[in-house]
Amino acid sequence: MAYELKSKENDSSVIEFIESVESLKKKEDAYKLLDIFTETTGFPAKMWGPSIIGFGSYHYKYDSGHEGDAPLVGFSPRKAKHSLYFAPGDAKRDELLKDFGKHKTGAACVYVNKLADIDIEVLKELIRQSVTFLQQKYPE
Repeated sequence: MAYELKSKENDSSVIEFIESVESLKKKEDAYKLLDIFTETTGFPAKMWGPSIIGFGSYHYKYDSGHEGDAPLVGFSPRKAKHSLYFAPGDAKRDELLKDFGKHKTGAACVYVNKLADIDIEVLKELIRQSVTFLQQKYPE
């Protein structure tokens, strides 16, 4: 059976999703992230799956034959931390993260407790770098 990606772009409301966030502080940070990602990418925010707010998209195809679509960058205001989605495999990401502030990393995610813990200018550079990296790696 083929793997079906759960996080597909859909027409759900980004604002309704943010409004559903229980923590007032997380909700405030989510609106700030929405502004930062929108201004930095120039792409409108779209829901990907039930809980990821993505910006732009690209089509990937792995050597294994697996392919699909994903947002260039995105975020999700999770209960514990904000998940920020940047391009995996970009060496410049690790360099930028050295000056980012308090965070944890996963394969494609960077986790932050609150925006006050990070450098917003570095966030903007991470967003720009991820978009550039993916657009070069997967040209339309």
